[in-house]
Amino acid sequence: MNGRLVVMGIAMGALLMSWCASFVLWRAAERGDEIMQLETRTLGTLQVVAVGTGTAYENPTRNGPSIAVGSGEAIWLVDAGRGIAEGLRGAAIPVAQPGTVLLTSLLPENTLGLDDLLMTGLLQGRRGPLRLIGPPGTVELARTIEQAYRAPAATLVAQLGLDPAAATFDASETEGGFDEEQESFTLSAAAITGGPLPGLAWGFQRNAHRVVVAGTGWGTEDLIAFADGAALLVHEAVFIPTAEDAANAEIELDIEQLDRERTLHVSINDIGAIAQRARVRALALVRLRPPPLYDFRFKTIVGQSYDGDVLIPEDGDDLWP
Repeated sequence: MNGRLVVMGIAMGALLMSWCASFVLWRAAERGDEIMQLETRTLGTLQVVAVGTGTAYENPTRNGPSIAVGSGEAIWLVDAGRGIAEGLRGAAIPVAQPGTVLLTSLLPENTLGLDDLLMTGLLQGRRGPLRLIGPPGTVELARTIEQAYRAPAATLVAQLGLDPAAATFDASETEGGFDEEQESFTLSAAAITGGPLPGLAWGFQRNAHRVVVAGTGWGTEDLIAFADGAALLVHEAVFIPTAEDAANAEIELDIEQLDRERTLHVSINDIGAIAQRARVRALALVRLRPPPLYDFRFKTIVGQSYDGDVLIPEDGDDLWP
């Protein structure tokens, strides 16, 4: 009997050690994926990836707003929100790979990651300046960031043998009406007017396929005209309950503050009608506030006024095609 117990004890110990070893190897592999150097990512002819789907507010599961659009190894970012370096890793895109950032507005939620992208990309071996295109005020913003990091960046360049140009922006501004041939598609921008700041929507077109990325809560008619017939519209949607809705749900919210946000952001109750009028085939909802506990709730609201596909991506998801 004692011999049998000893054998069983040895077997259980071996099983436990095997399980522990497997866990250690799995965890080591997971950690390795988090810190290993990424290979250059190659995208399709026109591919869209959600780098960050959050808002200006802190969120441990969603980085600040940023959408990657690429062709081959060339990648453009629409906006650069907080946590941009982590968002790019989650999308399997090296932080030094994007060569251009396109801004939808100069609201901080769109620009907080610019210094991160500039300096981390410098350390990761980016060659040449980071191109930045946005509404009026973009050049001043770029020069301010460069000046803030001028001395420490020069130290890194000298000590590590980095490209000094990689610590700078190639910044320019547009008020809309922008068109440029890029790789296998056409890049364009339209002014989104009527808000507290100049705004832009960005379009990427290859043959009959068109993707539009926007991030402002004003200029609805401008957006509808620019996005007309697009294969995909990537846009924000904010849930703004009424005081009565909040009271019925026993939720403590600053309704007055939410009402003020109506001037900056598009409500989840309105985005479906905007997409329907723009005749877009699919709508990707990002910058959701609050983040949906259940996707179907937001899809149900949008589906009341929009009959196309509704996507609610998480960070790192491929959106199109």
